[in-house]
Amino acid sequence: MTDTTRPAIPPRTITRVLVANRGEIARRVFTTARRLGIETVAVHSDADAGLPFVAEADQAVRLPGNTPAETYLRADLVIEAAKKTGADAIHPGYGFLSENADFAREVIAAGIAWIGPDPESIVSMGSKIESKKLMEAAGVPALADLGTTATEADLPLLVKASAGGGGRGMRIVRDLADLASEVEKASAEAASAFGDGTVFVEPYVEHGRHVEVQVVGDRAGNVAVYGERDCSIQRRHQKVIEEAPAPGLSEETRAALHDAARNAAAAIDYVGAGTVEFLVDANDPTRFWFLEMNTRLQVEHPVSEAIFGVDLVEQQIAVAEGRTVSVEVGEPQGHAVEVRLYAEDPANDWQPQSGTLASFEIPGVQTEFANPATGATPGGLRLDTGFVAGSEVGTHYDAMLAKVIVHAATREHALRQLAGVLAKAKVHGLTTNRDLLVEVLRHPVFAAGDVSTDFFEVQQLATRSTGVDETLVERSAFAATVALMERAREARTVQRGIPVAWRNIVSAPQVTELALDGADEPVRVEWYGGRDGYSGAAGTVLAASTTSVTLEHDGVAVTYAVAIDAGDVTAPVVHVDSPSGYVKLTKVPRFVDPADQVATGSLLAPMPGSVISVAVEEGQQVTAGQTVLVMEAMKMQHTIAAPTDGVVASINVKPGSQVGAGDVLAVVEGDSDSAEGAEA
Repeated sequence: MTDTTRPAIPPRTITRVLVANRGEIARRVFTTARRLGIETVAVHSDADAGLPFVAEADQAVRLPGNTPAETYLRADLVIEAAKKTGADAIHPGYGFLSENADFAREVIAAGIAWIGPDPESIVSMGSKIESKKLMEAAGVPALADLGTTATEADLPLLVKASAGGGGRGMRIVRDLADLASEVEKASAEAASAFGDGTVFVEPYVEHGRHVEVQVVGDRAGNVAVYGERDCSIQRRHQKVIEEAPAPGLSEETRAALHDAARNAAAAIDYVGAGTVEFLVDANDPTRFWFLEMNTRLQVEHPVSEAIFGVDLVEQQIAVAEGRTVSVEVGEPQGHAVEVRLYAEDPANDWQPQSGTLASFEIPGVQTEFANPATGATPGGLRLDTGFVAGSEVGTHYDAMLAKVIVHAATREHALRQLAGVLAKAKVHGLTTNRDLLVEVLRHPVFAAGDVSTDFFEVQQLATRSTGVDETLVERSAFAATVALMERAREARTVQRGIPVAWRNIVSAPQVTELALDGADEPVRVEWYGGRDGYSGAAGTVLAASTTSVTLEHDGVAVTYAVAIDAGDVTAPVVHVDSPSGYVKLTKVPRFVDPADQVATGSLLAPMPGSVISVAVEEGQQVTAGQTVLVMEAMKMQHTIAAPTDGVVASINVKPGSQVGAGDVLAVVEGDSDSAEGAEA
């Protein structure tokens, strides 16, 4: 249908675009703009001033402050920046103001081209509650909104934020008695993330698939459909791995999904790039339901670009200039898979990480932010990232470091190539989900195409601790020790010709202790040095430097790449990469500064952030696992729980407190009687 009440927008030629966003998506839009001969403008917070997207723009405007509310969510500052720099178009990217209808109206009212859908379309799909009603009227199947009428027979249930996405404001309810409290928690998180605490309740499809369809509409009423993507591999309801086409669907189901997406877009006269998301029953893929429509470019758009050979940002710009799109998109070629590389710790409840990205090397990258030029045969490795080695990953924004995309002739080839690339990547300085991504890509169930949103739970990957290969750790620790000794040798000002660890009479091995992330006890390395070189239980050293150590063990030689962080001389961090995997170690100093020690039972802030609530009082008796306080960092809430039964001896923070990583938040003194009983 056509809404004749909407004002016509005259054709125009865009010459300078401001991207009202940051990091990876800003660089992505800049890449297409430069290719089209369009000048670029960046806006940035103080925290982002040193990131690559700022330097790459033709012009950059500072938004004073660090938090999204101070910077990227300030519509007035963004529009002022556009006027100041002479930008005649604004691209919102995704997140922040990308689905804010009021912002879109203000941009249009200012005479600036809005590279996005009409504000009315954003409003139509901005509320998940109202959008469901629209879709039902358009004949698109949707799950029922149960509201307060849910019964035991409806379990399990899913509480969702009406205005949000990305898993925020979402809770699974398996006991009806928990519904009220989960609604309250979801509402609070939604209000914090989106400024709207409205939530709704629908049936939770236990074993479902998240499949979405890419559409591009124009003002002539054309809707191009660029196939579907499967985004079922998720953690905390946020996507981790996406691929196109979706594996295992019949041609009839694909056609039905495409038709439903086309009808959804047509129902709201959709203009620009958008995504219609569906929940598909994994047990019966012919059944699917509308989830929501994202009225913007999606994070996972590169996989659709790869198989159709299209630039979706270019399509967005063309539509914003008043051009039409062709509904004849051709057939998809090959298979594309994308992984989201996050700075997070999967073994510790996916806790986001912050700090300096010491090294960042993805081998074999052919292009960044664009489809590789591969000719007739599908294939190529693409990297989209907002960071480089030396970048600071802060706590104010999402923890995604990069998207790594492989396009190959078949799904099997794409999975194998992407897993191999990630396994050889050097990403140092922060704990990441890299190893888990490799494990999923090589998992036989995933390889068979048996994907669902509960994949991590079903395969018991969500809460398991990262496995430790003792042989890998032993040999990596020995390589780290040798590299440290080589660094010490090079730093000598006297006796430089004497071999490291020279002894006239060898009575015992040298001992170096290295702390392994997540391990309770340090790794003890016993080694010998001297004129014959280094040796130890882990092998014989064939070659050594501060950056590379080759070990021979049982006739097999392996080279370990070593990177020693500059900084703490007494306790340096050492990164070791080898064909068997990556190990991060920290040299244990011989003597510990008493000032660095904290009281037993201290609850430390796992990262910088703010305290949202404190659930206990000083002197209160608590049990192991009981919530002591809740923090917010990187757009997510994190519960700090009591490690043992005991008494709250002190609380050092209050709601609203800003804390740094390692700050003592509270102290819980263990119940000695309970402890003795447990030991007995």
